[in-house]
This record gives sequence, structure tokens and C-alpha cells, in this order.
Amino acid sequence: MMKVTRGYLDEVVRPYPVGTIGNFDGHHLGHHALLKRVVERARRAQGTAVVLTFDPHPVKILAPYVDLRFLTSWDEKCARFEQAGIDEVISLEFTQVFASLSPEMFTEQVLYKGLGLKEIFVGQHFAFGHKRVGQIDDLTALGGRFGFIVHSTPPVMINGGVVSSTSIRQLIVAGHVDQAAILLGRHYTLSGIVSLGEGRGRTLGCPTANLRLSPDRVVPADGIYASVVTVDQERHDSVAYIGTRPTFDSGARGLEVSILDGIHELYGRTLTVEFIGRIRGDAQFDSAEALSRQITADVDSARGILRRYHETIGG
Repeated sequence: MMKVTRGYLDEVVRPYPVGTIGNFDGHHLGHHALLKRVVERARRAQGTAVVLTFDPHPVKILAPYVDLRFLTSWDEKCARFEQAGIDEVISLEFTQVFASLSPEMFTEQVLYKGLGLKEIFVGQHFAFGHKRVGQIDDLTALGGRFGFIVHSTPPVMINGGVVSSTSIRQLIVAGHVDQAAILLGRHYTLSGIVSLGEGRGRTLGCPTANLRLSPDRVVPADGIYASVVTVDQERHDSVAYIGTRPTFDSGARGLEVSILDGIHELYGRTLTVEFIGRIRGDAQFDSAEALSRQITADVDSARGILRRYHETIGG
């Protein structure tokens, strides 16, 4: 079982630690490739595969005015680290004092004394230390001084662009969840507990489960999506709506999901919504009847998208 450590203790001894550093938001294909190299090297050396990450995200301290939202929660991130084969995740508190460490101080205090690293894998454009002045060549030189090996990892490229958390956030916010899935290596998900709604979906012939949107998560653009919902490890085809319900002047932005294979009692249960493809943007209708007709068309579109999706994955 993977170990999660808050902070580090100098006296902890880890068998031949092989590590990497980053926030790993989204655990996209670039992250996957980097973690794979760390795990493979640790296994060959009969060592420990270690990830060093930070909480809060450095941007929250260094640029608090930036509205940075995340692709994964802490629990989701840890689950994906464990799936990748990481033995230990070490989370350090990121503060202004920590940010002021020079590259040399960071290397000595954190990587050498704190973690005892023997090898480290980082991206080609890795930067560290106060104002990110330290570069890969600096880390390589410091590694030679403190007794660890530095491996530079090339970025993963798809369709001529670098796979990054930033590009994935931009795609999702624009509603391009299918394109984001290519970079993530899976479809984007949001999870939440079902809360009581106003019951309008049932009157329109499409009962929905209402999920509260977390203020710190990346949310797809308003509109209708073909989706797959997981409830208690069971997956169901569904249609998801994100928006403000303009036909009824509700105002509050929310996420509603309608399962396509029957009526389910979902209140109070945790759902995970997997966004497969966008059907259309949000719209205001002249009447409930017009909206109901559009919902029927949306369900037909969703079934088509989901049928192709299941054919692709062989399920």
C-alpha cells in the first residue's frame, strides 16, 4: 500500500529512493510517462519510488490573485499515484519561506537531507528554487555534489503540442472534453454528493440528480454532455447538464445528471460523472414543452455518442 507523508523527517531511511517533483494535477499522459520511468528505475534498483508534491499549489501562495482551478482532488491524485506504482507521496507545505529557498538550499535541505534521493527524474524545462532560477543544468551539478543522479525526461507531444495541465484546463473550460480526453488518457470526471433539486427534470420526463460543484475544480463549459455515471462501482450511460437553467431563471450554476437506463434513487449518494462528448451549449427555451422536445433530441444524441464510445473501448 502506498504511503502518504506530510512533511519529512531527516531520520527516515528509504531504500534507494528514486523520485520526481511536481503538482501532477490531472495525472495526464505526460505525468504518466514520467512516473513510469521513476517506478521502473526504483524496481530495478529494489528501491523506493517517491513523489514530492506541494500543498497548497505554489500559485496559491505566489500569485493568489490567479483563479487557479484543479483537474483532480487530492484523493484522486493519490489514487492515481498508487495506480502508477508509487511507493510514497511526500507532501510539503508550500509557504513564502519555502519559496525563498535558493536552488542550492532547496537541493541540500529537501532533496538530499530531507528525502535522501539517489536518483531524480524531471522534465527538460524543470525550474526550482527562489523565483525558479534553478534550471536542469543547475540541478545536475548540485546532484553531483550531493550524491544523486539527475535524469532529464522529454515532454510528451500530441498533435504537435506539449501535453500539459494548462492546455487540458483550457480545453475543458471550452467544452472540448473529447479533445481533453486525448491528452489525459481518459475522460475528465467530476464527483459529488447528490443534493435535493427542484424536481423539474421529472416533470419534463427526464429525472435528474443534482450535484454541487466544487469551487476549486475545473468545470466544463455550460451545455449538454453525453456522460457515464459511476454509482457504487456500477457504471450507467447518462446525460449531463451544466448551466444556470435559463428557461426557468434559476441563476445558480450547477451540474445535473440523468441516467438513461431507468429511474434510480440517488439522493445523498456519491456520483462520479465522466464527460464523454459535448452535444450542445446551454440555451433558453420559450416553454417547458419546447425544452422537453429538445431533451428528447439530446438523449438520442447522447445514446449515439455513447454507443460509439462503448464500441471503441470494446464494452
